[in-house]
Amino acid sequence: GAGKSTLLKLLSQVTKPTTGNLKIKGRIASLLEVGTGFHPEMTGRENIFLNGAILGMTKNEIKNKFDEIVDFSGVERYIDTPVKRYSSGMYVRLAFAVAAHLESEILIVDEVLAVGDADFQKKCLGKMGDISKTQGRTVLFVSHNMAAVKTLCNQGLVLNNGTIDFAGSANDSVNHYLRYGNLNDGVHLAERTDRYGNGKLKFKSIRFLNSQHQEVFEAISGEELTIEIGYEIDKKLDISKIILGINFRDNLAQIITSFLSDELTNKILVSNEKGKFLLKIPSLLLRGETYEIRLMAFDGDTQEKNTLDILENAAYLNVLQGDIDKAGKLNRKGFLSMMPAEFITE
Repeated sequence: GAGKSTLLKLLSQVTKPTTGNLKIKGRIASLLEVGTGFHPEMTGRENIFLNGAILGMTKNEIKNKFDEIVDFSGVERYIDTPVKRYSSGMYVRLAFAVAAHLESEILIVDEVLAVGDADFQKKCLGKMGDISKTQGRTVLFVSHNMAAVKTLCNQGLVLNNGTIDFAGSANDSVNHYLRYGNLNDGVHLAERTDRYGNGKLKFKSIRFLNSQHQEVFEAISGEELTIEIGYEIDKKLDISKIILGINFRDNLAQIITSFLSDELTNKILVSNEKGKFLLKIPSLLLRGETYEIRLMAFDGDTQEKNTLDILENAAYLNVLQGDIDKAGKLNRKGFLSMMPAEFITE
């Protein structure tokens, strides 16, 4: 609802602006929502030639690209079938192949690629990268897939209510998008009564920070994440024996991964009544999913009788799929994971 698709329609000259004007230098090929740019009664073959003609290409120029387009799309068996009989996936495959291979200076791609399967999405991202990096053509890419944006783009715009909210590098734009909309200083846990423990240590707040120490509400799989936890502590508590724990649980409340401070090499040092613990995770090796965060603190060992504070549902963290090994594709969702981390105090 921010105005992304509307902007692309204006740039593609599908829609006329009610106010203002656009200045365009170069031929534009666009892939917007399924159905835009194809005539449903015409075959795949006829639509390829129609699109090329709209771009100002000659019949011979289109013929030279024809086999490459059909091969990339994978719909050769149905190339002489009217596209109104295509599934949405077939439609998108052919539409992207046409837009990417015909000789435009500017390629505009909306999130329509989400319709395709994972292998085809990977193929499309690879093709767009090739277009921009080796062919010197401009790609304008709209997506909520942060890993794809960071991989493909070098500049980014964040839109909000039809206006530009942020403009900068792709990395800075993604970070702005992930932390946008925070109006609270963390999630305050102090007044929660659904906790158990003896109360000699109480969790007060929780925030998620990226590698630039900026607050975020989503994280990308494979990237650095720090969890900042505010606390209050009883002066009489022997701080040398405190054990902190953080669990990530899936939507079935199963523990996916956990961090316990007594299993890690660094010692937690607490010297005042109030402060913050930081759990620094160098690489968040969790697959894309929404996780519930459970906070735990114990005195001496993790037996129930030594519980200082336990808070279920302290926060939720949405982890976006990422390309952990830079293999050119996003990891899958779900499954278990463990990863190195360290507890730090501030």
